Amino acid sequence: MNVDRIEKKIILNASREQVWRAISDSSRFGKWFGVAIDGPFVAGQEANGRIVPTQVDPEVARMQEPYTGTPWHVVVDRIEPMRLFSFRWHPYAIDAAKDYSAEPMTLVTFELSDIEGGTLLTITESGFDRIPLERRTDAIKANDGGWAHQAQLVKKYLAIEERS
Repeated sequence: MNVDRIEKKIILNASREQVWRAISDSSRFGKWFGVAIDGPFVAGQEANGRIVPTQVDPEVARMQEPYTGTPWHVVVDRIEPMRLFSFRWHPYAIDAAKDYSAEPMTLVTFELSDIEGGTLLTITESGFDRIPLERRTDAIKANDGGWAHQAQLVKKYLAIEERS
């Protein structure tokens, strides 16, 4: 396993516009990701919220349930419409009693590209090599599994949105 980055690719049977809205609109993002976000995503600004179970998969929602109410904090890095959305955060920051603010953040990037029949979404999280050693392995392991789930959640979200 790479110790610095996680990368997940998923082919989505949806237009680039639909995928873009699902990842860059904070309300839509929150529905599939499992977070209630206090406002819109704006490049260079913080986005804050709290974990809530995803609205698109009951099994994943049950896994998220113990973390309901845990603060969620990102700094929006880049918004390049229809192509790239990225933010920085403290990975696996689930201990409400711990202050993670002095730790380095990882960079999460959602990149879109057209493919026949849909859109390829590449989710990359990098910068784990700077996370404190005592948290690094757990953070990589948790987020590797987490991004696998999240790739499926965005796919389910888009299928639900298309039916409604």
